[in-house]
Amino acid sequence: MDVTFPEPTELTNPMDEVETVISSLAEPDSAQVSHLESGRVWRFRYGTAHVYVQLTGTTPEDIFTVWSSILKLPVQQPEALYRYLLELNWATTMEARFAVLEQEVVVVGTRSLLGLDPFEIARMITIVASLADLYDEELQTQFPAVG
Repeated sequence: MDVTFPEPTELTNPMDEVETVISSLAEPDSAQVSHLESGRVWRFRYGTAHVYVQLTGTTPEDIFTVWSSILKLPVQQPEALYRYLLELNWATTMEARFAVLEQEVVVVGTRSLLGLDPFEIARMITIVASLADLYDEELQTQFPAVG
């Protein structure tokens, strides 16, 4: 079986690409964009997850980041949670990963814009949104908050 992959295309305007992907994934009336000193940040809802996309600019040195918070910390059985997340990182997250940001477990994917093509933008946003929607409720049930 021959598998062919589309040729990477030059990324002309990553902001347009991000908006196109978000418009195809977001729940109705859930997408928002903020213009900040650190670039643009989009927020949208995908299923039960709230997903954020940030572009620090449009040069090859700028950064593309997608993340979604899925669990507040601290939780009961934190060691079991961290082991489970490491196992998921190995087996299921592809270009994304589970991480701890301040007092939350997040799903995150990040890379520079250097060589980034529209397919990678779509893939990263879709992977993070899908993982967050898939695991947020499961982790919240399996690892309840302390207290």
